[in-house]
Amino acid sequence: MIRTLDARPGIDAVVTALERSPEAVAPEIHRTVDSILADVRARGDAALCESTARLDGWRPAEAAELTLAPADFAAAERDIASDVRAALEYAADRIERYHAAAMPKSWRMTDEHGSVLGQEIRPLDRVGVYVPGGRAAYPSTVLMTVVPARVAGVREIVLVTPAGRDGRIEPVVLAAARIAGVTEGYRIGGAQAVAALAYGTRLIRRVDKIVGPGNIYVALAKARVFGEVGIDMVAGPSEVVVVADATADPEWIAADMLAQAEHDPMARALLITDAAELIPLVAAALERQLAALPRRAIAEPALRANGALIRVGSLDDAVTLANRLAPEHLELLVAVPAALLARVRHAGAVFMGGHTPEVVGDYVAGPNHVLPTAGTARFASPLSTEDFVKRSSVIEYSRGGLRAAAPHLKTLTRIEGLAGHGSAAALRLDRDGGRGA
Repeated sequence: MIRTLDARPGIDAVVTALERSPEAVAPEIHRTVDSILADVRARGDAALCESTARLDGWRPAEAAELTLAPADFAAAERDIASDVRAALEYAADRIERYHAAAMPKSWRMTDEHGSVLGQEIRPLDRVGVYVPGGRAAYPSTVLMTVVPARVAGVREIVLVTPAGRDGRIEPVVLAAARIAGVTEGYRIGGAQAVAALAYGTRLIRRVDKIVGPGNIYVALAKARVFGEVGIDMVAGPSEVVVVADATADPEWIAADMLAQAEHDPMARALLITDAAELIPLVAAALERQLAALPRRAIAEPALRANGALIRVGSLDDAVTLANRLAPEHLELLVAVPAALLARVRHAGAVFMGGHTPEVVGDYVAGPNHVLPTAGTARFASPLSTEDFVKRSSVIEYSRGGLRAAAPHLKTLTRIEGLAGHGSAAALRLDRDGGRGA
């Protein structure tokens, strides 16, 4: 059911065996996305209503019906059970505390000439948050995308999420939005929602940035509008790599692999271990647990196509292989996880020790669950408050600082052939004459 690979002869061969074939997105999907974007850009709200009716099966009588009113959010809060509200508030509080601690700061430094250099941090004015919906509810994604934006100081946070065929949004999603701090919301999804956020319509003002996961249409649309607006990332299928030694519980490993595999048939779940005896135990545990898994029809093909149990010669080799894969989630199910952490270079999130299943990161730990996938952890980072702010450099030179820089400015502007640049500095020094610093 799940393949077994041996990396002891060489890690390169295993990396090659695990490579996904480049997924060719059907040309008609590209054409559909381009058509939707162009239509919304040209016709605005009318195109939004028609796309919603055609693609989501719900036909708003007028564009105003796409709007989620304050009463909708208030009613949703009243409708959810007390334990659901408590769970949402618990998660929101932890997410807020973590992201507040990670908030980038403005700063200043003064050099030897008294010149002041630094950085100012300013929040974006308006962001759009895409939350998948329609057939399922994802309140955790609401919290993970909205709370960091609010912590960063974004004043306008716009929720878009597709409605069901009756035009209804799950109350738990709207309740999470209210708890998190959404300031306005709309019953739209797909590429048409991305287009509305990026270009603006009469109903919806354009945003500065779009964040949040979605299907292939949403992902392609976000990639297309980048430059018109900012985006967080283009996410692929979810993935987990479990690095385990002989102390790890095979049942725990199997459960964590299945928790990832049940997301999507394209999800990836891998075990890397130096303990040969662990591999058959995990394989057996996967079979047992899979038999009782409600989403077996999703998890089983994911394990078969994208899963693997991999033997390595040492835990050092395990980390080397994990770094090559640069996974979204990396679990260190070993006796001393801190001993391996220093060597981990590429992972979206690292889960340390047996009592830290990846699921706590999905929901309540605090760090973001919007993470780089498909090896992009080599250069990308989790969603954070940094995604909702801009940095501006601050430069305030003293006269002495400008005098010290002058000969170097003269040389550099001369070799680049930009005489006007050099004059801009020289004129100031001529005017200053013999004045002091």
